[in-house]
Amino acid sequence: MTKQMDKRYEHATKEKEIYSMWESSNLFNPENTNKIRKENSLPVKGESWSVLMPPPNANAPLHCGHATYSIQDLYTRFKRMQGYSALYVPGTDHAGFETQVVYERNLKKEGKSRFDFDRKTLYENVLNFVKENSDVAINQLKRLGMSADWSRNTFMLDEHVINIVYETFKKMHADGLVYKDYYMVNYSPYHGTTFSNLETEHKETVSPLYYVNYKIKDTEQAITVATVRPETIFADVAIAVNPEDSRYKNIVGKICINPLNGREMPLIADSYVDPEFGTGALKITPGHDFNDYEIGKKHDLEVISSIDLEGKMNENAPEVCGVFATKARTLTADLLKEKGALVKVDEKYVNNLLVDYKDGKPIEPMLLPNWFIKMDELAKKAAEKVKNDEVAFNLPTWKKQTLDWLENIRDWPISRQTVFGIQIPVWYCATENPNMRVVFIDSNGETKDGSISDLVSQGYKISEINSGIQKLITGKDSKYVLSVDSPGDDYIQETDTFDTWFSSGQWPLTTLHYPNGNDFKAFYPTSLMDSMWDIMFFWITRMIIFGVYLTGEVPYKMVYMHGRINDAQGRKMSKSLGNVINPIDWVDKYGADALRMGILVGGNTAAKMSALSEDKVRGYRNFSNKIWNMTRFMNLMFDEYEASGGTVPVYSSNLLVVEEDTAILERLNTVIKDTTDLLESYRIKEAGDLVYDFVWHEVADVYIEQVKNREDKSIALSVLRHVMSTSFALLHPFMPFVTESVWEYMRMETTLPLIVSNWPTSA
Repeated sequence: MTKQMDKRYEHATKEKEIYSMWESSNLFNPENTNKIRKENSLPVKGESWSVLMPPPNANAPLHCGHATYSIQDLYTRFKRMQGYSALYVPGTDHAGFETQVVYERNLKKEGKSRFDFDRKTLYENVLNFVKENSDVAINQLKRLGMSADWSRNTFMLDEHVINIVYETFKKMHADGLVYKDYYMVNYSPYHGTTFSNLETEHKETVSPLYYVNYKIKDTEQAITVATVRPETIFADVAIAVNPEDSRYKNIVGKICINPLNGREMPLIADSYVDPEFGTGALKITPGHDFNDYEIGKKHDLEVISSIDLEGKMNENAPEVCGVFATKARTLTADLLKEKGALVKVDEKYVNNLLVDYKDGKPIEPMLLPNWFIKMDELAKKAAEKVKNDEVAFNLPTWKKQTLDWLENIRDWPISRQTVFGIQIPVWYCATENPNMRVVFIDSNGETKDGSISDLVSQGYKISEINSGIQKLITGKDSKYVLSVDSPGDDYIQETDTFDTWFSSGQWPLTTLHYPNGNDFKAFYPTSLMDSMWDIMFFWITRMIIFGVYLTGEVPYKMVYMHGRINDAQGRKMSKSLGNVINPIDWVDKYGADALRMGILVGGNTAAKMSALSEDKVRGYRNFSNKIWNMTRFMNLMFDEYEASGGTVPVYSSNLLVVEEDTAILERLNTVIKDTTDLLESYRIKEAGDLVYDFVWHEVADVYIEQVKNREDKSIALSVLRHVMSTSFALLHPFMPFVTESVWEYMRMETTLPLIVSNWPTSA
């Protein structure tokens, strides 16, 4: 008689016990699992298979989207059971900008801000904040059953990661792919950093539309312009109209007068101007608008900025200098009214406001010095690999969108004005760059701001400036030295950090210890990359670019783009709707297996949006109970038969089976083949549905009922045990905990855990 099973399947207890067994036996390590399989005469293919975990924020709890990591784990378990050297590489992200935002919110509660700290202290404080909570994500991923080799865990600020990122930057610089230039960037005064085009979005809003008159020099005429940003009129340098607009043909080439400062500005013709918008006349402000900047370059116009990096009006707007731009808007409108230049105001104008993707705060287009990567040649080489199908996609649309982006790529601004991240390894000599602007906290705790030459003339030493530095602002032509360490006592390091996507774009290289690491040699290129489509351009495509640039090969052979997890009604989860699902709450309530099945099978991960229903998750919890009860019932039949002196042989094809045995065995053979084929084709939902239906409706509802009344219990129980154990092996990648839990009760000769047992093969 085998050991007795509990009457109920207690997922909370069993999941903890099972995961502890897997970890303590080192069963996530491919070298160890290969050794175990060989020792037990199981086939080992001698081929590697690997997948990288998209790194979650190290110090933040998981959201429901992280439960889709079950896709990566499913394939790792599937390939491990097939005999591959299967490696699931875990890691966590420093999430520079996001983490700093969270930390700054905590500071705000204490009545402090980032401006109270020098750069080094703020960095260390944020890093300690991350370390204090660094196990949050990892422990929750374990609760979901991720069979990642945690001994290989990589944190995005590990020393070897930083070294590889630095080496890549140095190589790109040597190859002429890095440059510094003034560039119109998406700048957030609120966050104090730039955002790439991918990190911004447009939010529909209602804003006042101001109609302003610009007098035409030496005439009684005026031209009226409509704008939502009167505060930038201080930086206007021209008025533009469409060359085909008959209303203005007779005044093109004349001079207009800026109503705020009297600046003389040309009235130019440009086909960009939409004659149907507003009055058909457009004020040109190259310092604060992307399109105006392009028009300004075309017509050789001056670039003037009237807003500083804190979002306040500067000396070019003397009447409102030092006032935040949003407040200066109404003050400037009052000034225009006083000067008789304000014609009217449309208070209900609907427009699209450019905001950051994180907090929805307004973006200020600004001309700033920035580090850039030239992308044309890099993108062409990556595109060739995609065109040649060296990397495959689970749906054709993802390949098309990847190629569209690569073929229309722009240079990439990679510097960010955040502290928490990998600091750009560039140094500036104070003597050679006397006009550099520095903000630092001096030895008395006072914030100082000025050019380096002025500060030195006031008696400040470079060592004191370096120890208290907060921000360094240099021009595009500033002389610099590329170095990890300081070149000398007279040098100050660039305070900008790399865009997070610059370092995470090298994730396949850093996690595998490029270029000489054993894992890099054994597992690169990796086999699978799973990710949600929303970071396809942020991350997936950039990893291809970096991989091809540095190794000549794509970083992974297959990309599986999964959909966003919505609520049961198909709505995006949001706090305002009150429909946010905490995945760990559902694990506590229903078990990890139930949640995994709810994601993998209850929805459709291949769709762009996939609904997650609590009713379905609850149903899969019932399925877990069904598996437990099926096994328990089979064991009761075994106990009863063995108590009467009977023995049950190990199943073989030589057994003299009856018709119902033949039917279920033939059906099992089909299910094995179809499930394997569906998983190999990345048709996850269909594979899961197939095994679910077979176990519940064919094995439990039909075959077990037939076995109950069989006289030839020896044969019947042998076949039943074979059918159930094989079915549970097929289910294991989907529902690892309950299948592993019942495995030890299957009365088989093997003592191997299911996780390293053989994947079923069809006859």
